[in-house]
Amino acid sequence: MRKVNISQTTIVTSLGEDLASNFQALLNKKSGINKVDRFNTKNYRSEYAAHIKDIETPENRSSFLNLTDLILKPLKDIPKDCTLLTATTKACIDLLEKNEQNICPINKYLIPSNISKYIAEKLDIKSCGINISSACASSTIAIIKGAQMIINKRADSVLIFCADIISEFVYSGFSALNALSDIPTQPFDINRKGLTLGEGGAAILLVADDFAKKNDIVCNTSIAGFGIASDASHITAPARDGRGLIMAIKKALKTAKIIPDQIGAINTHGTGTVYNDSMEIKALKSIFKDKKTLGNSIKGSIGHTLAGAGGIEAALGTLILKEHILPSTLGFLNPDKDTENFISSENVTFLKNYFLTTNSGFGGTNAALILKKEGL
Repeated sequence: MRKVNISQTTIVTSLGEDLASNFQALLNKKSGINKVDRFNTKNYRSEYAAHIKDIETPENRSSFLNLTDLILKPLKDIPKDCTLLTATTKACIDLLEKNEQNICPINKYLIPSNISKYIAEKLDIKSCGINISSACASSTIAIIKGAQMIINKRADSVLIFCADIISEFVYSGFSALNALSDIPTQPFDINRKGLTLGEGGAAILLVADDFAKKNDIVCNTSIAGFGIASDASHITAPARDGRGLIMAIKKALKTAKIIPDQIGAINTHGTGTVYNDSMEIKALKSIFKDKKTLGNSIKGSIGHTLAGAGGIEAALGTLILKEHILPSTLGFLNPDKDTENFISSENVTFLKNYFLTTNSGFGGTNAALILKKEGL
């Protein structure tokens, strides 16, 4: 099977505008979560979110495009014929709000599919791209689809771009669902109250192994396995028994041709909602039994970045594997039942060379990705 390598990664979150600064901030237990000042939160269930100040704009332009520009800026030597896959749930949704306030008219970028065209033009690549929108598992699924295209020789290189911003439209929706925490989120804590929204995104360039060798591209991480599955249970809530996530992880292990014992660390979806975290622990316990395989959630630090989450977490996974250090879970103070073997409140070192990252979303969608450290 054709090997899929990760050759470039960029991320932007409330903690920083590059991979190294985000990783170090996580190790230092810093939080990008603050009180919202972008709109009035008086009528909502929370006043907290993880904002990126540098992307805000009052003009006839979406903050999403400013975020996109920041994410794309560090990329170098993108192949002109690479395939483009984007992932966003709401794209330039703030344009809708500005239109309601008579600040600007609605324009074409309100439609997520047009973001692909914007990126293609900005990077001067041939692919006009497609957008994958599968709730909070969108970018993990985009990475999986990109890997499958390379494996099946439909592409030699695939650029994955993912992002979402904080908007009052989305904020009000999560508030109406009673999903927001009135304090910064506490993933897997027994006293957790819900999630905290964040904004950010990532770009990940996938290349075929033979393409990388031909073009002298050095890669330290490969995509070893992947799986996608659906709960088929509820429009927003996850299946309580975690069956969809269990199936996705088992598929990932099967494609990677490894057993659970070979996984060194786990990045969980870890939103801080009662049902999501409970479901994830059940799924992990089903796969790993009582063996201690520590995981974390970075959402206590950068909030839930929606479609950006999976890409950000996969990009960070490349550095986590390189350094063999898993950052702690901020807000995880009082462990819930059965979390002791799976969630860490401190930075931990590990020795194994496989890293599992998972995401779940509305509609019962689940995705699992296994990364492998190369160059051993």
